[in-house]
Amino acid sequence: MEEIKRLSRDLVAHGAIIDYYQDTMQIPNGNVVKWDFIKHKGAAAVVPVDDQGRLIMVRQYRNALERYTLEIPAGGLQTPGEPTMDAALRELEEETGYRAGHIEMLISIYTTVAFCNEKIDIYVATGLIPGKQHLDEDEYVQVDAFTVEELTKKIFAGEIQDSKTVAAIMAYKDQYLR
Repeated sequence: MEEIKRLSRDLVAHGAIIDYYQDTMQIPNGNVVKWDFIKHKGAAAVVPVDDQGRLIMVRQYRNALERYTLEIPAGGLQTPGEPTMDAALRELEEETGYRAGHIEMLISIYTTVAFCNEKIDIYVATGLIPGKQHLDEDEYVQVDAFTVEELTKKIFAGEIQDSKTVAAIMAYKDQYLR
């Protein structure tokens, strides 16, 4: 493959979650083009599995879609270099009220590779211990449990479209329910 060269990267806007840049790139045919780039600090997510084998899911409003979505618990890293397992455990307790007796890595994904570097490490949590939600002031989250079969049907019916959730459920199904 021929080399693509970044000539410059200019910050357009700094946000709480992301930074938006415009890159000036030279592509192999010699043309100089502008590409958008979204820099994300990284995130972690978790597939919480209760003692009955159901997955604990959260329903929350997503402004970008202007609707509620059904997702696995997830959140951004609080500091650069924060271990993603720590973030996954934090988000599990904050959003669902559960703590994990055991947690292990399931899969890592990049959510939108065309313009964003957001990477999410996704874990599986078992041995759940009930506790209390600790929601951020801007969060309203409903918690419910579903079988993998119910969630798979929701994916193929278009009811679950969140990429991290789809990837997590399908990876969990493949790795744990053979």
